[in-house]
Amino acid sequence: MATRNTGKATEIQNMLGAGIQLMTLADYPHIPDVVEDGATFEANAVKKAVEIAKVLKVPVLADDSGLEVDALGGRPGVHSARYGGADLPHADKVCLLLKELEGLSDERRSARFVCVMALAWPDGRVVTRRGSIEGRIASTPSGSNGFGYDPVFYVPEKNCTTAELPPTEKDAISHRGQALRAMLPLIQEIL
Repeated sequence: MATRNTGKATEIQNMLGAGIQLMTLADYPHIPDVVEDGATFEANAVKKAVEIAKVLKVPVLADDSGLEVDALGGRPGVHSARYGGADLPHADKVCLLLKELEGLSDERRSARFVCVMALAWPDGRVVTRRGSIEGRIASTPSGSNGFGYDPVFYVPEKNCTTAELPPTEKDAISHRGQALRAMLPLIQEIL
Protein backbone atom coordinates (compact mmCIF):
# COMPACT_ATOMS: atom_id res chain seq x y z
CA MET A 1 0.00 0.00 0.00
CA ALA A 2 1.52 3.29 -1.10
CA THR A 3 0.89 5.24 2.09
CA ARG A 4 2.61 6.41 5.24
CA ASN A 5 -0.74 7.35 6.81
CA THR A 6 -1.09 4.98 9.77
CA GLY A 7 -4.83 5.65 10.19
CA LYS A 8 -5.49 4.74 6.57
CA ALA A 9 -3.24 1.67 6.75
CA THR A 10 -4.94 0.45 9.93
CA GLU A 11 -8.41 0.81 8.40
CA ILE A 12 -7.41 -1.07 5.26
CA GLN A 13 -5.61 -3.82 7.18
CA ASN A 14 -8.66 -4.30 9.41
CA MET A 15 -10.91 -4.58 6.37
CA LEU A 16 -8.55 -7.04 4.64
CA GLY A 17 -8.42 -9.24 7.73
CA ALA A 18 -5.66 -11.35 9.20
CA GLY A 19 -5.27 -13.49 6.07
CA ILE A 20 -3.58 -10.66 4.12
CA GLN A 21 -0.48 -8.89 5.42
CA LEU A 22 -0.49 -5.25 4.29
CA MET A 23 2.91 -3.70 3.68
CA THR A 24 3.12 0.12 3.58
CA LEU A 25 5.76 2.67 2.74
CA ALA A 26 6.71 2.60 6.43
CA ASP A 27 8.20 -0.83 5.60
CA TYR A 28 10.30 0.81 2.86
CA PRO A 29 11.73 3.99 4.43
CA HIS A 30 14.24 4.43 1.57
CA ILE A 31 11.42 5.07 -0.92
CA PRO A 32 10.65 8.79 -1.19
CA ASP A 33 7.10 10.10 -0.97
CA VAL A 34 5.22 10.62 -4.21
CA VAL A 35 4.17 14.24 -4.69
CA GLU A 36 0.37 14.39 -4.81
CA ASP A 37 -0.07 17.20 -7.31
CA GLY A 38 -3.04 15.84 -9.26
CA ALA A 39 -6.25 17.81 -9.65
CA THR A 40 -8.41 14.78 -8.77
CA PHE A 41 -8.43 11.94 -6.25
CA GLU A 42 -8.04 9.51 -9.16
CA ALA A 43 -4.98 11.30 -10.56
CA ASN A 44 -3.23 11.22 -7.18
CA ALA A 45 -4.10 7.57 -6.46
CA VAL A 46 -2.94 6.45 -9.91
CA LYS A 47 0.30 8.42 -9.67
CA LYS A 48 1.18 6.92 -6.28
CA ALA A 49 0.33 3.35 -7.29
CA VAL A 50 2.15 3.48 -10.64
CA GLU A 51 5.32 5.12 -9.32
CA ILE A 52 5.68 2.80 -6.32
CA ALA A 53 4.85 -0.33 -8.38
CA LYS A 54 7.68 0.56 -10.77
CA VAL A 55 10.13 0.99 -7.89
CA LEU A 56 9.14 -2.14 -5.92
CA LYS A 57 8.36 -4.28 -9.02
CA VAL A 58 5.21 -5.69 -7.39
CA PRO A 59 1.53 -4.73 -7.62
CA VAL A 60 0.78 -1.71 -5.43
CA LEU A 61 -2.47 -0.37 -4.03
CA ALA A 62 -2.82 3.37 -3.42
CA ASP A 63 -5.67 5.54 -2.30
CA ASP A 64 -6.38 9.21 -2.38
CA SER A 65 -9.28 10.36 -0.32
CA GLY A 66 -10.66 13.44 1.27
CA LEU A 67 -13.57 15.55 2.31
CA GLU A 68 -15.67 17.62 -0.10
CA VAL A 69 -17.84 20.31 1.52
CA ASP A 70 -20.51 21.78 -0.73
CA ALA A 71 -20.65 25.20 1.00
CA LEU A 72 -16.90 25.52 0.36
CA GLY A 73 -17.15 24.70 -3.33
CA GLY A 74 -15.83 21.17 -2.73
CA ARG A 75 -12.91 22.21 -0.55
CA PRO A 76 -10.78 20.88 1.00
CA GLY A 77 -11.09 18.07 -1.59
CA VAL A 78 -7.77 16.71 -2.84
CA HIS A 79 -6.06 19.08 -0.39
CA SER A 80 -7.77 17.55 2.68
CA ALA A 81 -4.51 16.29 4.20
CA ARG A 82 -2.81 19.66 3.59
CA TYR A 83 -5.79 21.88 4.47
CA GLY A 84 -4.51 24.83 6.48
CA GLY A 85 -0.91 23.66 5.95
CA ALA A 86 0.79 20.27 5.66
CA ASP A 87 2.12 20.39 9.22
CA LEU A 88 -1.14 21.52 10.84
CA PRO A 89 -2.39 18.83 13.26
CA HIS A 90 -5.71 17.16 12.35
CA ALA A 91 -7.49 18.74 15.33
CA ASP A 92 -6.51 22.18 14.03
CA LYS A 93 -7.68 21.31 10.50
CA VAL A 94 -11.06 20.39 11.99
CA CYS A 95 -11.17 23.72 13.89
CA LEU A 96 -10.34 25.60 10.67
CA LEU A 97 -13.12 23.76 8.83
CA LEU A 98 -15.64 24.53 11.59
CA LYS A 99 -14.63 28.21 11.57
CA GLU A 100 -15.23 28.40 7.81
CA LEU A 101 -18.71 26.90 8.26
CA GLU A 102 -19.60 28.92 11.35
CA GLY A 103 -23.19 30.14 11.30
CA LEU A 104 -24.36 27.85 8.50
CA SER A 105 -27.49 25.78 9.07
CA ASP A 106 -27.32 21.97 9.03
CA GLU A 107 -28.88 21.96 5.56
CA ARG A 108 -26.00 24.05 4.20
CA ARG A 109 -23.30 21.83 5.75
CA SER A 110 -23.63 18.94 3.27
CA ALA A 111 -20.44 17.06 2.55
CA ARG A 112 -19.05 13.75 1.42
CA PHE A 113 -15.99 11.62 1.97
CA VAL A 114 -14.54 10.39 -1.34
CA CYS A 115 -11.96 7.67 -1.90
CA VAL A 116 -10.37 6.48 -5.12
CA MET A 117 -8.19 3.38 -4.94
CA ALA A 118 -5.75 2.49 -7.68
CA LEU A 119 -4.10 -0.89 -8.16
CA ALA A 120 -1.03 -0.74 -10.40
CA TRP A 121 1.24 -3.45 -11.75
CA PRO A 122 4.94 -2.89 -12.49
CA ASP A 123 4.22 -2.97 -16.23
CA GLY A 124 2.07 0.17 -15.90
CA ARG A 125 -1.41 -1.43 -15.96
CA VAL A 126 -3.72 0.29 -13.51
CA VAL A 127 -7.31 -0.15 -12.34
CA THR A 128 -9.29 2.26 -10.16
CA ARG A 129 -12.34 1.98 -7.93
CA ARG A 130 -14.27 4.78 -6.21
CA GLY A 131 -16.36 5.03 -3.07
CA SER A 132 -18.17 7.90 -1.37
CA ILE A 133 -20.42 8.53 1.59
CA GLU A 134 -22.78 11.46 1.99
CA GLY A 135 -23.23 13.35 5.24
CA ARG A 136 -22.79 16.78 6.72
CA ILE A 137 -20.35 18.63 8.90
CA ALA A 138 -21.39 18.67 12.55
CA SER A 139 -21.03 21.94 14.46
CA THR A 140 -18.79 20.34 17.10
CA PRO A 141 -16.47 17.32 17.08
CA SER A 142 -17.72 14.12 18.67
CA GLY A 143 -16.22 10.65 19.00
CA SER A 144 -12.73 9.22 19.23
CA ASN A 145 -12.66 6.47 16.59
CA GLY A 146 -11.16 6.98 13.17
CA PHE A 147 -8.90 9.87 12.24
CA GLY A 148 -8.84 13.15 10.34
CA TYR A 149 -12.28 14.68 9.83
CA ASP A 150 -14.20 11.73 11.31
CA PRO A 151 -15.16 13.63 14.51
CA VAL A 152 -17.16 16.19 12.48
CA PHE A 153 -18.50 14.02 9.65
CA TYR A 154 -22.10 13.38 10.67
CA VAL A 155 -23.99 10.53 9.00
CA PRO A 156 -27.76 11.18 9.33
CA GLU A 157 -28.71 7.51 8.81
CA LYS A 158 -26.53 6.55 11.78
CA ASN A 159 -27.39 9.66 13.84
CA CYS A 160 -23.72 10.15 14.76
CA THR A 161 -20.32 11.07 13.39
CA THR A 162 -18.08 8.48 11.79
CA ALA A 163 -15.78 8.89 14.82
CA GLU A 164 -18.62 7.64 17.03
CA LEU A 165 -19.09 4.44 15.02
CA PRO A 166 -17.29 1.22 15.98
CA PRO A 167 -14.58 0.56 13.34
CA THR A 168 -16.37 -2.40 11.73
CA GLU A 169 -19.61 -0.41 11.41
CA LYS A 170 -17.75 2.56 9.92
CA ASP A 171 -15.85 0.33 7.47
CA ALA A 172 -19.15 -1.19 6.30
CA ILE A 173 -20.41 2.21 5.05
CA SER A 174 -17.27 4.29 4.52
CA HIS A 175 -15.88 5.65 1.28
CA ARG A 176 -12.68 3.66 1.80
CA GLY A 177 -14.62 0.49 2.60
CA GLN A 178 -16.67 0.83 -0.58
CA ALA A 179 -13.58 1.36 -2.75
CA LEU A 180 -11.70 -1.52 -1.12
CA ARG A 181 -14.61 -3.96 -1.46
CA ALA A 182 -14.82 -3.07 -5.17
CA MET A 183 -11.06 -3.66 -5.50
CA LEU A 184 -10.95 -6.87 -3.45
CA PRO A 185 -11.57 -9.34 -6.33
CA LEU A 186 -8.47 -7.99 -8.11
CA ILE A 187 -6.40 -8.14 -4.92
CA GLN A 188 -7.47 -11.74 -4.39
CA GLU A 189 -6.48 -12.60 -7.97
CA ILE A 190 -2.98 -11.33 -7.28
CA LEU A 191 -2.71 -13.35 -4.10
